[in-house]
Amino acid sequence: MIDLYYWTTPNGHKITLFLEEAGLDYTIHPINIGKGDQFGAEFLAIAPNNRIPAIVDQAPADGGAPVSLFESGAILLYLAEKTGQFIPADVQGRAEVLQWLFWQMGGLGPMAGQNHHFSRYAAEKIPYAIDRYVKETNRLYGVLNKRLADRPFVAGAAYSIADMAIYPWIVPYEAQGQDLNDFPHLKRWFAAIAERPATVRAYEKALEINPDAPGIRTEEERRILFGQTAKVTESTKN
Repeated sequence: MIDLYYWTTPNGHKITLFLEEAGLDYTIHPINIGKGDQFGAEFLAIAPNNRIPAIVDQAPADGGAPVSLFESGAILLYLAEKTGQFIPADVQGRAEVLQWLFWQMGGLGPMAGQNHHFSRYAAEKIPYAIDRYVKETNRLYGVLNKRLADRPFVAGAAYSIADMAIYPWIVPYEAQGQDLNDFPHLKRWFAAIAERPATVRAYEKALEINPDAPGIRTEEERRILFGQTAKVTESTKN
């Protein structure tokens, strides 16, 4: 029913977490971003921003033509609305989930992503950049820790797409220069999600698809991932 265009990144994991939790039938189409699969014409027709994940829902709720989506937050929201799962129906509950979903999309993801880039992947180690993003990641962990002080999940009593969006970005906390012992409420939440059967299944699938440790292993991968300009994205790979 769902075609998932995926690679083993935090944003990719968000969608497998949902699909495993919801029990939806899906087929994974691996998009090896280190080899440049994201520039293939077929993929760009679905994901014009040449980023994973993307989906095609072959059986949308309205019974119409297949629906394609890119952007992980949009996909999570679409799937939650399609299934009626992991997002509250009431106005207040929905608002709680959406604000924390967008917090991840606009804050934690971009800041932790820059943390990863300058700390792990940049050819030149720039102390100012590393310090800037490690500290901002730490601040965001603090925001999340405070939020979780009096509730089991980010939006309240129930597990939601907000948790699914945030969790994969906490998984590489050590690489981000963070210690979960500094954030006890976040640590408790993190452990609870890690133990969920759907989480275990999602990360097992990731290992099947990409058993190598994540990272940039060659200069060619570095060029593909970090050398993109408008000209690159206009030149599709057939």
